[in-house]
Amino acid sequence: MNKRIYELHADVCKTLANAKRLEILNALRDKDMTVNELAERVGALKANISQHLAVMRQKGILASRRDGINIYYRIANPKVIQACDIMREVLFEQLKENEKLMKGIQNLK
Repeated sequence: MNKRIYELHADVCKTLANAKRLEILNALRDKDMTVNELAERVGALKANISQHLAVMRQKGILASRRDGINIYYRIANPKVIQACDIMREVLFEQLKENEKLMKGIQNLK
């Protein structure tokens, strides 16, 4: 059972290991959006956005609802955003640490 959980975890991480998908998630942080709205917001083609949305929906990261002719996408579980935010905090902490190291090296010269 543990191995299967690790495989599923890795699969979700692989799905999120794409800058455009992270950008889409960030756009969906505060409101549901259509493919057209997302394409305009992230500056990508509708076909490309649709492919990313399909992958994330298939993995359970996003959910959708139909309203007339429009399909609105939303984040299926808000913990996905929390996880992304935590990883972003780790990234910023690493960048700050690297900046400190670079300043220390420059001061040695």
